[in-house]
This record gives sequence, C-alpha cells and structure tokens, in this order.
Amino acid sequence: MNSESLLKPSPLIPASRPEIIQSLIDGVDRYNPDNVSILEEYLGTQLQTEDYDLMANLAILKLLVFKRSILASINQYQFNPHLVNEQVINNILVKSLTAIPNPDFNLCLYLLHENALAEENVTKLIELQQLLEECKYQEFWKVYESDESYKELTSDAIGFEDAIRKVILTSITMTYQSISAELLSSYLNLNTDDEEFDSFIQSRGLVNKDGIVLVPTNYDNEAKPTVIRENIKFEQLTKVIGYSNEL
Repeated sequence: MNSESLLKPSPLIPASRPEIIQSLIDGVDRYNPDNVSILEEYLGTQLQTEDYDLMANLAILKLLVFKRSILASINQYQFNPHLVNEQVINNILVKSLTAIPNPDFNLCLYLLHENALAEENVTKLIELQQLLEECKYQEFWKVYESDESYKELTSDAIGFEDAIRKVILTSITMTYQSISAELLSSYLNLNTDDEEFDSFIQSRGLVNKDGIVLVPTNYDNEAKPTVIRENIKFEQLTKVIGYSNEL
C-alpha cells in the first residue's frame, strides 16, 4: 500500500524551470514590466508540454495587472486594450485547470481585475473549473463539447483533454477502490470499447477486469478505522451513581 496521499500541491520550483526564470522570480526584476515577454515565452513552453509553473504564471499576472492599472490611470487602456494580452491570461487559467484539485485556478483569479472576471472567456473557464471541483465530470464534458469555443479557448494547451482526464482519474483513485468501467469511461469521456480507455487507465496503474476497474489501495482511498475514546473522570461517575441511588 502506498502510504502517501495522491493529492500533492503544485511544486513551487519545477525541475524544468530555466535559470533565467528562476532569477526573475527571485529578484526585483519580477516587478519589471519589460520582463513580461520572457515570462510569456516560458508560458508558451508550458503550453506545448506537460510542464507547469504556478509561480512563474502568477508573476505574469501580477505584471499584467500592474500594466493594466498604469494604462487605466492615464486613460489609455480604454482605447488600447490590446496592450494587455488577454490570451495570455486565458492560457494561464487553462493551465491552472490541469492542477485541480489544487487551488491554483483561484489564486490566479484573485489577481485579476473585476472587469477581466466578467469577460466571456474567463467566465467559461470558471464554469469548467466549478464543474471539475464539484466532480460533475459528465456535465463537464457535455459543456466542453457543446460549444466549439471551449475547444478553441483551450487549443493552445497541447494535451489539455488528457491532462483533464488525469485530474479526474486522480480524484477517482482517491475515492474508489473499484468502479465500473462504464461509469469511469463516462467520467473520462472515453469509450470502453476503445483501446485508448484501457491504455489510459493502465498508464495510471488501474486494471480493467471484467468490466470492473480495480484501483490500487492508497492512503486516500483506504478505509481507516475510527477509534472513539471517551475521557470520563471518576468524579463524574460518582455523581451518576449518586443520582441513580436517589431514584
């Protein structure tokens, strides 16, 4: 049995983080708007791979929010909204969806201006986040596939759908010791008749046996005995005995 929980926080320092990004995050240059292009290029690398760097992405959002506030103070943002790249914000939120159930998505939202929160693309991503966090996986895929704009919104993130399937499967393995293949396939939006389903769950250590998917026992899904101890002092017992004698 694995004694470690499957729920792990996003690493503060990913192994794939370049030294130049590390120096930007650690130093005062993280507040220099001129460096946002370097961080955005690093975000582009994350979008092309499974790499994910929360701290670097938060640094981008802080710089964009700062830049936006400066433009607003001189009445330039209203006339030049293109000076703040909204696609970068969307892509950061998309990548943070793949970190659920960690609170990365909400951390990113906290840095956004209320006007940004009301934008259509952001509200769509918030809807997807809520469905994932509420474990409404079938509804998530239904919404995701109901409108082509959702796929366009996440298209920059290579492997987004499989990344979400990993999020869902992590939640399942924390909850179940066994689950019907049909139900699990509906959660993953995969067909049980396809080799992709068996290949995907096997890559995560699960086995499909006669229509039942067996989940290895781990710290999170293991049934734990509950020991209830009552601390009753002798003085309390004497009062009880005394009351019983009076009856």
